[in-house]
Amino acid sequence: MSFMAMLRKKSSVILCGVFLFITWNAILVLLLWGRPPSGQPGEPGRQQSLVIKVPPNDVLAEVLHMVETFEKELENQKKILQQIKTHRTFRMSSNRSKLQVVAPQPVIPVLVIACNRATVKRCLDSLLKHRPSPELHPIIVSQDCGHAETAEVIHSYGNQITHLKQPDLSDIAVPPQHKKFQGYYKISRHYRWALNQMFRTLSYSSVVIVEDDLEVAPDFFEYFGALLPLLKSDSSLWCVSAWNDNGREGYVDPGKANLLYRTDFFPGLGWMLLKELWDELEPKWPASFWDDWLRQPEQRRNRACIRPEISRTITFGRQGVSLGQFYEKYLRFIKLNSEFVPFTKLDLSYLKEEMYRESFEKEVYSAPVVTFEDVKQGQLKGPGPFCLQYSSKDSFKVFARNLGIMDDLKSGVPRTGYRGIVSVFSRGRRIFLAPPPGWTQYDPSWS
Repeated sequence: MSFMAMLRKKSSVILCGVFLFITWNAILVLLLWGRPPSGQPGEPGRQQSLVIKVPPNDVLAEVLHMVETFEKELENQKKILQQIKTHRTFRMSSNRSKLQVVAPQPVIPVLVIACNRATVKRCLDSLLKHRPSPELHPIIVSQDCGHAETAEVIHSYGNQITHLKQPDLSDIAVPPQHKKFQGYYKISRHYRWALNQMFRTLSYSSVVIVEDDLEVAPDFFEYFGALLPLLKSDSSLWCVSAWNDNGREGYVDPGKANLLYRTDFFPGLGWMLLKELWDELEPKWPASFWDDWLRQPEQRRNRACIRPEISRTITFGRQGVSLGQFYEKYLRFIKLNSEFVPFTKLDLSYLKEEMYRESFEKEVYSAPVVTFEDVKQGQLKGPGPFCLQYSSKDSFKVFARNLGIMDDLKSGVPRTGYRGIVSVFSRGRRIFLAPPPGWTQYDPSWS
């Protein structure tokens, strides 16, 4: 018999018992009250005492038995109600657990910007190899240029990906001095079209952008999935990047694959943005050089990005519109993370603005201050970290160049910099290349 059937049976017994109890007590009242009062002989006119007839012993015994039975039944009903309450609590708790398990996860699509590289196959193979779910991470390839060989490669993946083709392949009228930069104008146009497809046509709320010359790490999708809630909740952030500009082998801590930073420098090369940011940027999207445009104060608006200690992407694109700038010296040596980090199971609250700023600046400015000679000659004592302070654009460039990290600045912001501080791992020790305490803002003339 089911639990609910037992409950219905118990309810019927209760109602029947209550009815019998009330009926019997009504009869009992009539018996107990006796007859109307009458006068006694010899005492005319005097009010007589009420005479109560005591029912026989067997009647009293029956009444007491009924009362006892009723009390027992009430106690049973209390137990049943308690069982119902316990069962309901368990069922609600179980339902909540089930809801947590089956709650829909956010869809984070990957937009691959492609043109005329048939080697896009390496990029797509990497994404498909590490993609945990086609439903949660659809891959959309947007191709410019109309390159037939590249289109064939993309088409060969069938329904594993979606292939979009930028319809406008025409040349763009550019200023005479920018004639050699025609490619940058077309890239900017393509980005605008492709992002409008993602956010306006396909109605996604977030997108991860990769170029066709990037390969991704095993925890690439895990990384972005874990950081999407933070990007949505922290208005001081505007992107999450998989890239460390100074992430060459030997310049990152191999034991800190789970270490993440805030940075004021827009890294790109595998990055996530929200629809709200695109709504802000799209109306003023530039005709060319979109990445440097993003690094301007007017666009950045003091917002930061999240970036890893060890990159979750590497580039194999030796040739492109930039003609291999920085590739041979820096980019081809970037270390790709190989250790899967379960970011979705980690507490990433330390990346929230106020908590991060206070903790990071305390670590930097409580570290021993060292000279460049100490660093260059290997005279640092102890495990670190150490603080190497610069005071001008020139001193920053000299220190950065000699440390082996990228020394260029965009709108005054150094690569990977946060509040002017660049964190680098050098010769097995952490070094913070930092401005003096009391730093307030970047100087755009440092570019």
